[in-house]
Amino acid sequence: MAGPTEQDKLADEWGLDDVASPGASAAAPVSEDDMTEEERAAAAAAEWAAMLEGDNGDGEGGPDRVLNQDEIDSLLGFDASVGSNVELTGVQALINSALVSYERLPMLEIVFDRLVRLATTSLRNFTSDNVEVTMDSISSVRFGDYLNSIPLPAILSVIKAEEWENYGLLTVDSSLIYSMIDVLLGGRRIGGNIRVEGRPYTTIEMALARRMIEVILDDTHRAFEPVTQVNFKLERMETNPRFAAISRPGNAAILIELRIEMDDRGGKIEILLPYATIEPIREQLLQMFMGEKFGRDPIWEGHLATEIYAADVEIEAVLHEQELPLSRMLAMQPGDTVMFERSPSDPVRLRCGDVDLTEAIMGHIGNHVSVRVSRPLNPPKVTMAAFEAIDEKMEGR
Repeated sequence: MAGPTEQDKLADEWGLDDVASPGASAAAPVSEDDMTEEERAAAAAAEWAAMLEGDNGDGEGGPDRVLNQDEIDSLLGFDASVGSNVELTGVQALINSALVSYERLPMLEIVFDRLVRLATTSLRNFTSDNVEVTMDSISSVRFGDYLNSIPLPAILSVIKAEEWENYGLLTVDSSLIYSMIDVLLGGRRIGGNIRVEGRPYTTIEMALARRMIEVILDDTHRAFEPVTQVNFKLERMETNPRFAAISRPGNAAILIELRIEMDDRGGKIEILLPYATIEPIREQLLQMFMGEKFGRDPIWEGHLATEIYAADVEIEAVLHEQELPLSRMLAMQPGDTVMFERSPSDPVRLRCGDVDLTEAIMGHIGNHVSVRVSRPLNPPKVTMAAFEAIDEKMEGR
């Protein structure tokens, strides 16, 4: 059995003196079984407070770090402090990844700015009233999202761009329809918004709306004339968005919002063109200003034709061509004769460069040798029709 001295040594090694001391017993851990409910809640609160203080103190942040509102907005890409020209990040960039900004088609904005001016004049003549047309916005949307956002009742017109062989959508809201009907049929001037009844449109309302839509489509054709020739035809009119599906829901489209005001009443017209519809004129819409690169220049063509007609060309009269061995050519001496198998009445060829033009009969006028053209010029192998076909092929790409 160990003696007192050996017991003291063992106690020092195992730290039994600290356990046995009164101060140590107060600091000894207490098991959860011996705690009350209040002590357990206080211990959990103290543990959470220690964790938060540790996260704020080291600044690194662990897996349980709490994000503030600015960090959440930055992560999702909804930072309101950045401008519209800054590239989107986060979830917002993923949402808009399939869309193409209309700013990449600057000529499109010029075309619809021209439409605003044309429609203002046409609608004033159509209604005999003071009409003001303004463009609210041009934006990129998904086709399915747009159909779900249309406030009903409304008239959705399916329009066809005949030259592009594709479709678009023209939406007229109910307030504009009722305002236009009041103006055309001599109704009273009612201020504020017109109360819309929950009923379908009548035949007269649909007919008057069709006439107004045809006027706007004619102005749209004239607005696109400087860029390309395209006719917009009204295919059908729908009141249910499900029957006006002209593209897949996920496809991107250009949305143009026009506001029409007639004194104290009016409404909105929305023109939706899928990107697949305007793809045939994408190169023209990429231009920065009107007339930058639009087909031929007739003034330059006329000047070029005048200069070509006035140009001097050299024409050769070829009497005869004969192939001889090189040895005979090297052995020729002064006085040797080369016989041509031609008679004085045989025609000679007139040639410009390497191109044969026509045939002629040789003769003389006074002391000069002359030729008389005996038949019309040979038709050229490359005509202007070939160049026009190449131009049409390039424009159709």
